[in-house]
Amino acid sequence: MAKWGEGDPRWIVEQRADATNVNNWHWTERDASNWSTERLKALLLPVRVEGEEGACEVTEVSKLDGEASINNRKGKLIFFYEWAIKLAWTGTSKTGVKYKGYVEIPNLSDENDIDEVEILVSLAKDEPDTNLKTLMKQEGAKKIRDAIKTYISTLKTEFTQGMILPTVNGEHMETAPQVAPKAEDRKTAARSSTATSQPKSIGVKIPTCKINLKDTFLTSPEELYRVFVTQEMVQAFTHAQATLEADKGGKFQLLDGSVTGEFVDLVPEKQLVMKWRFKSWPAGHFATITLNFNDKGGETEVCLEGKGIPASEEERTKQGWQRYYFEGIKQTFGYGARLF
Repeated sequence: MAKWGEGDPRWIVEQRADATNVNNWHWTERDASNWSTERLKALLLPVRVEGEEGACEVTEVSKLDGEASINNRKGKLIFFYEWAIKLAWTGTSKTGVKYKGYVEIPNLSDENDIDEVEILVSLAKDEPDTNLKTLMKQEGAKKIRDAIKTYISTLKTEFTQGMILPTVNGEHMETAPQVAPKAEDRKTAARSSTATSQPKSIGVKIPTCKINLKDTFLTSPEELYRVFVTQEMVQAFTHAQATLEADKGGKFQLLDGSVTGEFVDLVPEKQLVMKWRFKSWPAGHFATITLNFNDKGGETEVCLEGKGIPASEEERTKQGWQRYYFEGIKQTFGYGARLF
């Protein structure tokens, strides 16, 4: 029998000041349910399709029951997720007639391949039959399946960061093997570590992209600029709680905390520059969003440039800005105009 402090270093966890899971030997688990709930909502709500019959869009995530977790055992990640989802959708015909319906996803689970996930599209009770149901069943279901693929992909990449730690034997990281310290040395190290600051976190480099959007509003640059920097007006067009300080360095929080950031530069009636992020992005990662307001004589053209957008979030970010900002402002304040 080995003496105390001289046993297999893989099992020496309780004496480590940082409680590191040495060599990823012990079973660790991370609950991904809350993250998944926010992520699925953020991916499914922007779903919108158009066709000859009209347009269909998801308007609400009315049910999202289930759970998700990730386990690490000996450096191997095991994913568990099981969700039952119900969405509400609205279709608008070319003549302006609206139809309401539902989408049910009863079996989103790690046990099923993505192509095996059922996506059931139906019309609400008493709604007359319409070709918009076929549009939603075909094209809408494709976009919903793509959103689910993105959820599974980011669950296995972004959310798992830090779960498999560098080992001390070079298996996952090219570092020199370390000898387990004796018990007396470990106690000394534990005492000294409590007196020092926590180690600096190391950022994770992610692939990013750039986006550009352009839209026109039937109002002046002065009035449109005011919409973006006035808390009451932001709450009006987002239909959610918001806080913001429209000054250089001022913070903002929109859509009940789903979007946060900071104003970098403000040029009234001309330009807004901000650090901006979705809640579900990797911690600490911000994109730079620049809005330029161009006077077009009775109209205002807004040119958006976004830099540092996570590559996996490109389409969602475009749709989010188009739907929750641009279209929300037009519908709320009557600034509707043609879309470029």
